[in-house]
Amino acid sequence: MRIELLSVPNCPHADFARHLLRDCLTTLHIQAEIQERQGPYPSPTVLVDGRDVMGAPLSSAAACRLDIPTRERIMAALGGTPKPASCRPG
Repeated sequence: MRIELLSVPNCPHADFARHLLRDCLTTLHIQAEIQERQGPYPSPTVLVDGRDVMGAPLSSAAACRLDIPTRERIMAALGGTPKPASCRPG
């Protein structure tokens, strides 16, 4: 499992995302290295095996994210809980 935390330098939300990611890994008893990269990314972005946990396409635009990674999405990406069901007409 490849886990990455992407951020722009001095991102005010990167620490939160880092701590949340580590907490999720600990909760699921997953021992994995978190590779951190700084550069022109939507920040912060958590990738698990190259996929954004929030479901957004990977972009190379430096910007603060409005959809900061959540515990639910990180846990789902790590295999800990099911992803939330999408709204479907019934």
